[in-house]
Amino acid sequence: MCGIVGYVGKEECVDILVNALKRLEYRGYDSAGIAVFEKDRLKTVKAKGKISEGLEHLLENVGKPHATSGIGHTRWATHGEPSDVNSHPIGNGRVSIVHNGIIENYRELKDFLTAHGYGFESETDTEAAAKLLDYYYNGDPIEAISRTMKDLEGSYAMEIIFRDRKNCVYAIRKESPLIVGKGDGEGYIASDITAILEHTREYYLLEQNEIAIVSESGIEFVDDHGFPVEKELKTADWDISAAQKGGYEHFMLKEIHEQPQAVRNTVSPRIKDGLPCFDECGLTDDKLAAYDRIFIIGCGSAMHAGMVGKYVIEELARKPVIVDIASEFRYRTPLITDKDLAVIISQSGETADTKAALALANQIGADTLAIVNVVGSSIAREAKMVMYTNAGPEISVCSTKAYVVQTAFMYLLAIKIALANKTIDNQRGMALTKALSDIPEKIGQCIENCREECQYAASRLQNADSLLYIGRGLDYALSMEGSLKLKEISYIHSESYAAGELKHGTISLVETDMPVIAVATQSALLEKTVSNVKEVKSRGAMVIAVARKSTVIDPTCVDYRINLPETEDLFMPLITVVALQMIAYYTAVLKGCDVDMPRNLAKSVTVE
Repeated sequence: MCGIVGYVGKEECVDILVNALKRLEYRGYDSAGIAVFEKDRLKTVKAKGKISEGLEHLLENVGKPHATSGIGHTRWATHGEPSDVNSHPIGNGRVSIVHNGIIENYRELKDFLTAHGYGFESETDTEAAAKLLDYYYNGDPIEAISRTMKDLEGSYAMEIIFRDRKNCVYAIRKESPLIVGKGDGEGYIASDITAILEHTREYYLLEQNEIAIVSESGIEFVDDHGFPVEKELKTADWDISAAQKGGYEHFMLKEIHEQPQAVRNTVSPRIKDGLPCFDECGLTDDKLAAYDRIFIIGCGSAMHAGMVGKYVIEELARKPVIVDIASEFRYRTPLITDKDLAVIISQSGETADTKAALALANQIGADTLAIVNVVGSSIAREAKMVMYTNAGPEISVCSTKAYVVQTAFMYLLAIKIALANKTIDNQRGMALTKALSDIPEKIGQCIENCREECQYAASRLQNADSLLYIGRGLDYALSMEGSLKLKEISYIHSESYAAGELKHGTISLVETDMPVIAVATQSALLEKTVSNVKEVKSRGAMVIAVARKSTVIDPTCVDYRINLPETEDLFMPLITVVALQMIAYYTAVLKGCDVDMPRNLAKSVTVE
């Protein structure tokens, strides 16, 4: 959530800052602003609303400041409603900051500063940090920043500018991510590499309690005592085209079409001699055989990928798997031990609750394996082992390819654990690995062959007030993700249920023409699922079945069906989810919703 950008160089910086902020819109926000050095003052322009409707419109009216350095921010409200005054940057004529995160002790700081004569205009926690910096500032920026860092409780990524330190931007972080980009005689600061890919692919990772100093003379780093810090210059393996729509109407549609290649990028490098190989992270067969249990921890779609993983690991490896929502895991005194493996799943590698769950698992002594997309992210660095999904940037808030590659990794892990525990032999392992390697082609077939069917299904859903997704086994795990996709971008109330649970209360919701999406890809459970379909159909439901083309379902109990490509039952979730994604996408488009940036949501949830 929130986006941070900064620039110091020789070019006019307003357009650079605004365009960088636009590349961070996918993170979710409700206001935007910039602060720049204009002559001998700090000039701030900020407004509630979308960049195109607020900040850019305001800049057109008041005129763009002439400046070659400054900071920018997209805010997602946590303290104080979305408004011009609560927008960032925040400060006074001497100090200005932008902030991502939460200052937990802001009330105590505000009381202290009020007693020392400071007034407050906004409702934000950020203003307390800005005024505290001003209180400590006596001409030495590093001393003021260091003293402020010691007093702040909570999480933050911050950019700071001082009026009398012209063309110099300072940056600090705790918990929330921040990088420093190196250009040709220019310096950039951003919360995400996608913001600055247009200008540079070289960057430094800012660590906790470090201070970055980006000025006309270059980029420096010091610790909180002011001592110099040497850092490794990294190079992003993404290019700017990966963060552009490439002719698609929405990033979500583009990312749905990128899924075949994304799965190849995840799976192919982890296959050696026809079997999964995890040498890159040191996850050996001996380790996998010795674990008592597997804990899979994530939030939202990442947790849903873990649910598929649970079914597949337990079926193939006969090893007990516990799937936890990260925010619940950390507060329920979990029975995890040093004999267990905790698999931590996060696209961004910065998800706050997931990071906290990882810290708890590490503290207890469990082995921890991070499955993340962003190289060098906090979770990647803090886990004992890490494997990257190699999906490239995912811009749409609604996760598609991130979920699919996380799920694909669950299959690799399941096959590897099964081989290590000798619940399958090499021949079966190679057959499963081959089937997984063939999935990208099947996903491509689903995208091409099911598009019109999904569009028609969307036309039947767009006016619905509420609907149900039902399935059994892997289909139930998959229904959870399908339901989430629909509700988060179309704003239609949707719930997923294990089909066998309908009679235990939920079937009372079914009435005439209520849509029910029945996922029926598991052959052994088909008869039972169809029985549940007949139950809802007899009560007036409008049923959309999602099944293989070859699956025989009584046509009198379904109104419409989506026909999927063929593969064995175990791997059907990787194909079926693509159809569910397209149903959600086309429904949202028909309703005129903001597909890539749904209301109230953020791509990277860096606070609890």
